[in-house]
Amino acid sequence: MFDYDLETKRQTAEWHTKSSPPPKKACMSRSWVKNMITAFFDSRGIVHKEYVPPGQTVNHAFYKDVLERLRKRVQRVRTDVADDWVLHHDNAPAHTSLSIREFLAKKNIPALPDPPYSPDLAPCNFFLFPKLKSKLKGHLFGTMENTQKIVTDELHTPMENDFRYCCDQWKKRWNHCVTSQGSHFEGNNL
Repeated sequence: MFDYDLETKRQTAEWHTKSSPPPKKACMSRSWVKNMITAFFDSRGIVHKEYVPPGQTVNHAFYKDVLERLRKRVQRVRTDVADDWVLHHDNAPAHTSLSIREFLAKKNIPALPDPPYSPDLAPCNFFLFPKLKSKLKGHLFGTMENTQKIVTDELHTPMENDFRYCCDQWKKRWNHCVTSQGSHFEGNNL
């Protein structure tokens, strides 16, 4: 019999002989504090962000309230585009419900339609959240307030050039999607 250190998930699934005991599984520690954030940005930076209260489900009613606060924020901080901006959100059920579509129509806020199953087109998914996760991974912040402070600071860390680059990448991804006539493609094919 021999010993070895379990370094990967794959190694935990490997048994070397029928008589050898199953290897010990590595345990990952989970965060005690869970936070969900809704963030909206443009080529100049963060326009609006909100933390979802603990236990709150992001349903159409909650999202409509978020969109109303976003609309008012755009009017305050992006006065040059306050009457001429377009919303791009993903296909989450809370985003595509009839009440949300009616709200957007009533407020004259056009929304870009997303093809089904298109996470690579949502800038939060390919730019903002991966950037946040890479900065925060491996750190414990203890309290929700600490977590929110660090995340808020990190949200304002990217420079306007980063947001402009993200918007350029978003346009390229949309063009690729149109060119491929909505066919499935992944990151390396962009």
